Amino acid sequence: MIETRFVGRVSLLRERVESFERYPFNLPSVRALDRIEPHPKVTFFIGENGSGKSTLLEAIAVSLGFNPEGGSRNFQFGTRPSHSELHEYLRIAKGMKRPRSGYFLRAESFFNVATEIEKLDAEPSFGPPVINAYGGRSLHEQSHGESFLALLRDRFIPQGLYLLDEPEAALSPQRQLAVLARIHDLASEGSQFIIATHSPILMAYPEASIFQFDSNGISQVAYEDTEHFQVTRDFLADPQRMLRILLA
Repeated sequence: MIETRFVGRVSLLRERVESFERYPFNLPSVRALDRIEPHPKVTFFIGENGSGKSTLLEAIAVSLGFNPEGGSRNFQFGTRPSHSELHEYLRIAKGMKRPRSGYFLRAESFFNVATEIEKLDAEPSFGPPVINAYGGRSLHEQSHGESFLALLRDRFIPQGLYLLDEPEAALSPQRQLAVLARIHDLASEGSQFIIATHSPILMAYPEASIFQFDSNGISQVAYEDTEHFQVTRDFLADPQRMLRILLA
């Protein structure tokens, strides 16, 4: 099955870790990590803030050669070093095929990516402007949500490897559905996604594996067993009851 994936297995080189008492190895999810095997199409990392899902996603991205602040492997800019050393302790088993394209999206630093694109296009070049791959319109001239959609629509292509950190951050529920449809199109055409998210809309994608990060480590769960699904379902079923309980 590994042969059908760009990322087939992610393992922690535990014997190289000097201490599990320091960050990021003291995070329960990292402390308990042995290995995980992403789904050939879509994998979700879920959990509370601080659970380590974004830390592991970032480490996977850096280990694969992506810029810590986001972008493709061609982006080498940096505004402030903030990534952990976890990537140095990962072993990633790769499939036989190489992706045609790849991208690491971090919602919190996408502004920096948009700025870097403008900087690159301001420099002399024999090639076409970088922004052409994003629809030809400055990402700074669009809302956060619009620029995200432009990225998925114009920059992402079939048979690509895409790592997304909380892509729903700037998206309305309707736009999240549009993203879900775009993910499906790309996954059906040979792309692989690994996504850290809080969105019960995105994680409803049927052809996916969901890994939950919590105080017990990392475990694979069914969509209906996630807290995100259960809380959202209970609230929408009877919002007034939930509000009475919360605001009592």
